[in-house]
Amino acid sequence: MAGLLEGKLGIVLGIANRWSLAYAIAQAFSREGAGLVLTYLGEHQKDAVESLAKDLTVERIVPCDVTREDDLAALSETLRSFGRPVNAVVHSLAYANREDLSRSFLETGRDGFLTAQEVSAYSLVAVARAAAPAMTEGGSITTLTYVGSTRVVPHYNVMGVAKAALEASVRYLASDLGPQKIRVNAISAGPVKTASARAIKDFSSILDVVVQRAPLRRNTDPAEVGDAAVFLASDLGRGVTANVLYVDSGMQIMGL
Repeated sequence: MAGLLEGKLGIVLGIANRWSLAYAIAQAFSREGAGLVLTYLGEHQKDAVESLAKDLTVERIVPCDVTREDDLAALSETLRSFGRPVNAVVHSLAYANREDLSRSFLETGRDGFLTAQEVSAYSLVAVARAAAPAMTEGGSITTLTYVGSTRVVPHYNVMGVAKAALEASVRYLASDLGPQKIRVNAISAGPVKTASARAIKDFSSILDVVVQRAPLRRNTDPAEVGDAAVFLASDLGRGVTANVLYVDSGMQIMGL
């Protein structure tokens, strides 16, 4: 089955480089025929995103710092200016101070805690509020999470707490936006070698554990995450909302 997103317009926030899950999702959306809006954070990311966009079905690239209300207002206006509905939003944004990922959670400072919550959890609420007015025919909002939201993963610390808040936000947003036929879900991907993942101390050892213990005995392929995002954004996922979809080779079922 091809063209699952033909004629649809999607926005992808959070592409950092070609190894990021956001890029894998953008590739899958392009393959299925969606037009794309991509965002970038600051001039240092602009060139990288523009370079990656050459291989995608991109219609516009816009700046957006989700911690700035004026940027979010500008994003909302940009989406409305297309003159046609936005059908899919992909939120792939997370950040925590590196020192808060290398020491114990107990040592997390107030500023570090609030920063992780603002960028990794509250930004989903802010992005949904900015995009919803342009989603006049309903659609899909998808974010990225990780099993560290419900289990203690060494060195994930404050990010795990932020992902727990993110998943709760998915449920509340799904309830609020459901009457507008907007579905809100999260994909819980297995560990992948992304730039953000490399900030986690001893990350390579987590990859080794997954290969040894996950039911499929392998790590997650970013393309699998992209395909899951296509499912959620397409009519095939029309009955799915307020869910966390695990794409992690089954690792979430394993005990100690």
